[in-house]
Amino acid sequence: MFKYGEDFLGVNEVLALVNGELKGEISENTLKKINKSSSWVDEIVASSDIVYGINTGFGPLCDTKISESQTSELQHNLLISHSVGVGEPIALHLAKAMMICKVHSLCQAFSGIRLETIERILWMIDEDIIPMVPCKGSVGASGDLAPLSHLFLPLIGLGEVFYLGEKYKTVDLLYKLDKTPLTLGPKEGLALINGTQFILAHAVYGVSRLFHCLEIADIVGALSLEGLMGSAKPFDKRLHDIRNYEGSQWVAQRLRRLLEGSEILVAHHDCDRVQDPYSLRCMPQAHGASRNAYIHLKQLTEIELNSVTDNPIVLGSHDTISGGNFHGQPLALPLDYCTLAAAELGNISDRRCYLMLEGRYGLPRLLLEDTGLNSGFMIPQYTTAALVSENKSLCFPASADSIPTSLGQEDHVSMGSISGRKFHSVLDNLEYILAIELLYAAQALEFRRPLKSSEALEEIFAEIRKHVEFATKDRSFSYDINTLHQLIKSPTLTNIVSNKLKANESYEKHCIA
Repeated sequence: MFKYGEDFLGVNEVLALVNGELKGEISENTLKKINKSSSWVDEIVASSDIVYGINTGFGPLCDTKISESQTSELQHNLLISHSVGVGEPIALHLAKAMMICKVHSLCQAFSGIRLETIERILWMIDEDIIPMVPCKGSVGASGDLAPLSHLFLPLIGLGEVFYLGEKYKTVDLLYKLDKTPLTLGPKEGLALINGTQFILAHAVYGVSRLFHCLEIADIVGALSLEGLMGSAKPFDKRLHDIRNYEGSQWVAQRLRRLLEGSEILVAHHDCDRVQDPYSLRCMPQAHGASRNAYIHLKQLTEIELNSVTDNPIVLGSHDTISGGNFHGQPLALPLDYCTLAAAELGNISDRRCYLMLEGRYGLPRLLLEDTGLNSGFMIPQYTTAALVSENKSLCFPASADSIPTSLGQEDHVSMGSISGRKFHSVLDNLEYILAIELLYAAQALEFRRPLKSSEALEEIFAEIRKHVEFATKDRSFSYDINTLHQLIKSPTLTNIVSNKLKANESYEKHCIA
C-alpha cells in the first residue's frame, strides 16, 4: 500500500498506481497534518491578514480584498473561469496520473486544503472516474492552470468524466453514484489548479517511453550491425573507460552482451574493412548521449513528483509564503532536451536503414536479390526520412519562448506543457522508425545464413519471423511496419533480452519496469 504524502513517489510507483497494481491511502499521521494545515487557512480567513488567493483576487487582482463570506465563492469561480482548455482530451492514463501527482503533493500538507476534498479525489482515482482534460491551453506557469481546472471541475459537479468506458456529464454520474458536488473551502481552488501536474504526467510517461525506446534502439542497432557485418571493437570497455559518460558505457556494455557468441562477428574478424560508418561505430556515443538525457529527466521528474508546487505555501498559523514553485521551467528544459534525445535516436536509426539499402558489405541492393521489376525495401526508408524530418521540426524548444500573461503579473512562463506534448509526438514517430529498422535488420540478417548471430539476437530474430516473413519480391510493407510497431511497443523484445542478459547495478538503478 502506497502512503500519499509519506512514501517516495517514483516513476514506477505512478505507473503502478495508474494501472491499479498499487493502491494508495492516507496515513493517520498525514491526515492530522492535512487537518492542521486546513485549520491555519481558517485562521487566516477569520483574521485581518491579507494573504494572496485566500482572501484576495488572483493574478493582477491580487490587491483586491475578498470578504470572509465570499471566500468559498472565490474558489468556485476560480475553477470555472480557468477552465479554458481546447483541443482533444489527453489520454485517460495521463489524466489519472495528474490526479495521483496532485494528491501526493497536497498530502505534503503545505496547501491548506481540506481532507474531505483530497478524499473525493482519491475516490475518483480508486473508482477510475477520469476527468476530460483538453490537451492545450497551459503556458506552464502559474502552474498548469487550464488543464488542472478541467481536471477538478468534477469536484464541484461540472465538466465531463470517463467511467467504465463511457463519457458522462459529471452531474449525471454523481447522481447515478449517489454523490453530491463539493463546496470548496478557502484556498482550495487555488491549491488544486496551481501546480505542474500536467507537465509532470507527460514527463512520467515520457520517461517510461523513452527508456523503452532506448532499450529497443540498442537491440535493433545490434541486429543491424550483424546484418551489415559490422565490428564490435568500438564497443570495447577500455575505449569507454577513458571517456567516462554513463550513457556511453551503458550502451557499449549492452551491445557487447547482445553480440556475445556471434558467429557472424567471428566470420569477419580478419576482413579489410578498417572502420564502420558512424551510425554503427558510434552507437555508444549517440545512443549514450540520449541515455544521459533520459537519466537527467528521470532524476528531475522524481524530484518534482515529491515536491509541493502550488501557491501560496502554508507553513503555519499566519505563516505563508507567496512564491513561484508552480513555475514549470525545471521540467520544461529537460523535456525539450529529451525531445532532442528521442529525435536523434530516430535520426541515427534512419541512417542505418539507408546503409542496408546501398548494396554494400555483401548485401543485395535494396535488400532484395531480384530488383528492377521489384523496388525491394526502397520505400519504407522514405517513411523514416519523413518521420525524422518531422521530428526535427518538433525539436525547437518550447521553453525558449515566453509570452507574458495576466496583465504582466506572469511575465515569464515556461511553456513546459508544450514541451511535454511535443516530446510524446517525437516518441510516436520514433517507435515507427525503429519498427522499420527492425524490418530491414531482419531481412539483412537472412543474407548472412548459415552463420548465426548471438543467442539473444537469434531469439529476437525468431520472434520477428513469427510476425513478418522474409521478402523475396515486392509486397505492401505497411502491414509489416504496423505489426512490428506493435511488437516494438510491447515488452516482448526487451523481455527476451533481459532474460538473456544479466544487468549490473548501474543498469538496474535507472530501470523503468
